[in-house]
Amino acid sequence: MKKMGLNEVREAYLSFFESKNHLRLSSFSLIPQGDKSLLLINAGMAPLKPYFTGLQVPPSKRITTCQKCIRTGDIDNVGKTSRHGTFFEMLGNFSFGDYFKEEVIPWAWEFVTEVLQIPKDKLYVTIYLEDDEAYDIWCKSTDIDPSRIFRLGKEDNFWEIGQGPCGPCSEIHYDRGNGKVNTLEDFIKAAEEDRIVEFWNLVFTQFDKDEEGIYHKLPNPNIDTGMGLERIATIMQGVNSIFEVDTIKSILDEVCRISNSKYGEDYNKDVSIRIITDHVRSMTFMICDGVLPSNEGRGYVLRRILRRAARHGRLLGISKTFLYNLCETVINASKGAYGELEEKREYIKKVIKLEEERFEETIDSGIQILKDFICELEHKGTNTLSGSNAFKLYDTYGFPLELTLEILEEKGFKVDVEGFNHEMKNQRERARAAREQSNYMGSEESILDKISVDLNTDFVGYQNLACNSVVELLIKEDEFIKSLNSGEKGIIITRETPFYAEMGGQVGDKGIIYGHNFKAEVLDCKKNVSGKILHFVNVLEGSVETGCNVSLEVDKNRRDNIRKNHTATHILHKALKLVLGDHVNQAGSYVDSLRLRFDFTHFSEVSYEELKKIEDIVNENIMKVYNVVTDVMTIDEAKQSGAVALFDEKYQDEVRVVSVGDFSKELCGGTHVQNSGEIGLFKIVSESGVAAGIRRIEAVTGFNALSFIEEKNNLLKEAAAALRCSEKDLINKINLELVELKEKEKEIIELRRKLVGSVEEEVLNSLREIKGIKFIAASLKDIDSDSLRNLADKIRDRITDGVVVLGSSFEGRVQFVAMASKSVLNKGVHCGKIVKEIAAIAGGGGGGRPDMAQAGGKLVEKLDEAIGSVEAILESLVK
Repeated sequence: MKKMGLNEVREAYLSFFESKNHLRLSSFSLIPQGDKSLLLINAGMAPLKPYFTGLQVPPSKRITTCQKCIRTGDIDNVGKTSRHGTFFEMLGNFSFGDYFKEEVIPWAWEFVTEVLQIPKDKLYVTIYLEDDEAYDIWCKSTDIDPSRIFRLGKEDNFWEIGQGPCGPCSEIHYDRGNGKVNTLEDFIKAAEEDRIVEFWNLVFTQFDKDEEGIYHKLPNPNIDTGMGLERIATIMQGVNSIFEVDTIKSILDEVCRISNSKYGEDYNKDVSIRIITDHVRSMTFMICDGVLPSNEGRGYVLRRILRRAARHGRLLGISKTFLYNLCETVINASKGAYGELEEKREYIKKVIKLEEERFEETIDSGIQILKDFICELEHKGTNTLSGSNAFKLYDTYGFPLELTLEILEEKGFKVDVEGFNHEMKNQRERARAAREQSNYMGSEESILDKISVDLNTDFVGYQNLACNSVVELLIKEDEFIKSLNSGEKGIIITRETPFYAEMGGQVGDKGIIYGHNFKAEVLDCKKNVSGKILHFVNVLEGSVETGCNVSLEVDKNRRDNIRKNHTATHILHKALKLVLGDHVNQAGSYVDSLRLRFDFTHFSEVSYEELKKIEDIVNENIMKVYNVVTDVMTIDEAKQSGAVALFDEKYQDEVRVVSVGDFSKELCGGTHVQNSGEIGLFKIVSESGVAAGIRRIEAVTGFNALSFIEEKNNLLKEAAAALRCSEKDLINKINLELVELKEKEKEIIELRRKLVGSVEEEVLNSLREIKGIKFIAASLKDIDSDSLRNLADKIRDRITDGVVVLGSSFEGRVQFVAMASKSVLNKGVHCGKIVKEIAAIAGGGGGGRPDMAQAGGKLVEKLDEAIGSVEAILESLVK
């Protein structure tokens, strides 16, 4: 058997199927596109769902991929075994109604036995027990020994999820033991004992299961195969664990070096080493594809993985941040196949480092919270931490359950693990409910998904803003119709259109569609999942029918403003890189006729000086009146030319490259000005943070920028008029006013001090006694909380032993303060209880310590009543 590295196996597989006329596609992003049923791509066929359903036409009927995948369903087993992992690569070859069993079975055998050179006496095949066709092909089209083919039931060899496309499958297995397995019972036993391992599943999607459970034959059956790259690599390298595969072992070895540990000597240490090794692969690829740590969705998955790895670093004795350096090993091992890892190296490291540092802070906070829980348990005389408190530590502070268990066990306490699992189950159900349920192929079908794939609209809007065409299809609500009448809203699909459909952050065009005795307002223009251009209209007059001739006109002024804003985002993107650094990448954008919004990767607030530089660079390049040129080329040619591409986007074979002179060059399908001078003026309106590591700039261009500047000028004029000075003296005038204001504030403070001093004696005259305790309760006016507190402090000192309760109305609210001498506390006096009761009378609340407490209230008219209740409250408290 040929010994092959993981990267070598990947290339051999993809090259083999290319030789069988398959189109090799690079891995799709881990972030699903248009599939709300998934947080992260978890299987090789997941990104190809629209091709299987016919919602989209595949670029080829034969495709082969190596797809990055993340699965966290059994994350708790990762590390505990040598087989489980959260990140893996899935090799696959797919047929969309082209070839079927007759081709794929011999190809699979050829690849396994001739390319990989796995000995035939080490291989077994399983098929669905009723699939005689597959059995015959295995026997007639390959030279496998028929006694090595076993039939299994639906549970093992039939692929289906609810209703929809499904079918039998055939799996290829490798025998790691010695001697031949002769019976089905022995085969099942060997598989359970992990002697025999499955490594390639060939799914024959040939049925469509309806609501009643009846299987209907598909007219064009599909092929969907999946082979785990890491698993086949273990076979090719003669190792028993994915952690011993060359590329993964290089990471594991680095973990051992950093932690000064030796793998294979201590089970608990091995668990931590494996967890870190696996998780650093996941986090590196997730961040590269645009996932950022957060408290929800896929960001939460990343945060959990990263913090789990960081925590196990601590268990291995690594006291400092280390994952951001460890990811270098992952990048070096995989950058040949995934060039974006090298492109985003510094960005990936920065994101990991920031999250590691944040975890350092939260884990220390978590330990303090846990100490408080322990004190509470000791006070209550119980030995079990509740599941809800353990989950709070986990969910809020990223504190793994095993760490909570470990610390509590050292102190002689336990955790209600069942209660913790119940909280975890509730959280998972909430997360599942938040995601849209789906059938086998993604989101449920709507009328828009039933539009024939053969219906195409030719977009002519790059060159023309008007054209004549024919109505191909009309939709109203949830059905196809023959006509759309005055006053009705619906969707029109035409043979040609100049209307740009919303895409790439650019909004859809608006305008009119008209014909003989017919006129409709185009409210929006979008695409469905298969790329059909939909005009959302409101019929203003007459009626339109399928097959009739119409004219389409885009709102030119609106399109012009959109084009200005879109080209400005390209110039802005380059300016951001020049000022802030190459780590800046587009993380989202929105372009309409009024403004532009540009999200980008950056890790701190952009300073005023930096924003000024960015704005100046954009305007400088606008004023250079660069020609804006669009070239159509292959994706490889585009990248070689230096064009900026988004790695989480999937591009067609041919792409549009938009160049703004020699300043900016990006892949883009949007509409743009002909030269940068058309933009006129660029003005940044705001800069803000929208997520961890993501900043946002909002800006305006052209006449909208002039309007923005005019608004600012008007504000200046109004401010100058209000302060009775010229605009150039505005700052000096404001500074003078501030100085005067501070002087006035000092005067007010001094007057309040004198006022408080004048009432001190008056308040002391209200001294009374109850059950041998001196007390004063008084209501005042126009005294702020600080002055009230100072007054209460002075009076308490003067009466020596006793209680002072004061209330004051100030600026429409009520404030209370209560203070007591230490000597009366053992008689039952508690200031916190006093203010809580009196504040409730005034429509408020508060509390505090036995010797001092504060509160507030809303009902000024209840002040005297509240202060009048103090005597009765004190009487009830004093023993």
